[in-house]
Amino acid sequence: MYTEQGGEGPDLLLLLHGMGATGAVWSPMCADAGTRWKGRWLALDLPGHGGSGTQDSYAIGQHAASVARAVLPHLQPEGRLVVLGHSLGGVIGLALATGWFGLLPHRVFAAGIKIAWSDEEVRRMDSLALQPAKLFATEEEARERYLKVSGLAAVAGAPASVSARGIAHGDGGWRLAMDPRANAVGKPPLSELMTLARCPVHLARGGNDAMVTLEQTRSLDAEARDLGPHGHNVMVEAPAQVWDWMASFS
Repeated sequence: MYTEQGGEGPDLLLLLHGMGATGAVWSPMCADAGTRWKGRWLALDLPGHGGSGTQDSYAIGQHAASVARAVLPHLQPEGRLVVLGHSLGGVIGLALATGWFGLLPHRVFAAGIKIAWSDEEVRRMDSLALQPAKLFATEEEARERYLKVSGLAAVAGAPASVSARGIAHGDGGWRLAMDPRANAVGKPPLSELMTLARCPVHLARGGNDAMVTLEQTRSLDAEARDLGPHGHNVMVEAPAQVWDWMASFS
C-alpha cells in the first residue's frame, strides 16, 4: 500500500481519502501538520487507488482490514491512533471504530460521508465497476477526468499536489489510477457502524457539500459540525477549518 508520512512522536494521525482520490488530497493539511498536530501522520492510497495495489473485494470490511494491516506496524504502544477520513475514507474510519480489525482508534473524525443512497445510485456504481478503465490520448485529458471524478475540479486554486498519483500511463494511453472495480463498495451500513463504535466518532461536512446535508449528517451524529461555506473536499479548500474542528475535541 502506498503511504506518505511525517512528524514525530508516539501519537499517529491516520488520513483516509475518498473514493476516486488518493492520499495526496491531504497535502494542504499535511503542510500545516507540524504546527497543528503533536505526533506523526500517515496518509495512504486506499486499495485500488493511486499508487496502491488492487484487491479482489472493495467492500467496506475489506478496505478496513487492508488499512489495519498497513497501519499496525506504525503504531506505538504508548501512542494514540486518531483517524481522519473523508467520504469513503470516513466510512472506513467508522468500520475501524468497531475494533473488529485488530486496532481501536482513540477517536475518529469523518467529513463528507454520503449518507443517503438510492437504489439507482447503488446500481450505477455497480455498473461502473464492471466497465474497463477508460483510456485517454493525453495526460491532460486524464488529469481533467480525475479532477472531475474526485470532486477536485470544483476547488478553485487547488495546488497541483492534490492531484498527484490520480492518473497512470500504460499501453494504449492514459487512464485514471483507480481500479474501476473499486466502485463496487456497496451501500455502507452507517447506522450500524455508529452503533457499534467503541471510540468517540465525530462527523462534519462542508456547508456547500452537494453530496450530503447537515440534517442527514446529524441523523447519525447529533453534534455534527458544519465546517463553513466549503464543498465536498473541505480539507483541500479549508484545511484550517478541519484542524480547528479536530482541535476542539482534544
